[in-house]
Amino acid sequence: MIPDRYAPATYALFRIVFGFIFFCFGTQKMFGWFGGTVPALMSMQGAAGVIETVTGLLIMIGLFTRLAAFVASGEMAVAYFYIHVSVVAMGEGGAGLPLGLLVPLTNNGVNAALFCVAFLYMASRGSGICSVDGVIGGKGRSGSA
Repeated sequence: MIPDRYAPATYALFRIVFGFIFFCFGTQKMFGWFGGTVPALMSMQGAAGVIETVTGLLIMIGLFTRLAAFVASGEMAVAYFYIHVSVVAMGEGGAGLPLGLLVPLTNNGVNAALFCVAFLYMASRGSGICSVDGVIGGKGRSGSA
């Protein structure tokens, strides 16, 4: 078993990696990086790109982490239920209920489900160590006692 003294560093790594990956998804939508296509900024995909880029960066560096993670978690909940469940699973040739709703593997919603729960956890915990919030002394934002 890993000793509890490593929990703060492990959580910082968790936050940084999830923030970076979310940032990459956002830049893929906003700038076409990593093989993405650039949608219209005022479309749903464009708005998702802005949210993912901004919140991913904030989460990664640990600035306003609680708020950024809460917004990112909400975006992923909307993505899961609106896109992956209602459009993909319930659409023509989809898995239907209950598989389309309950099994992210059947509706291609694995990323959305994992990001949603991870960011909800970060919103409740704060930024922790190795964060801008911690450096500027944001005890309420960093989640430290």
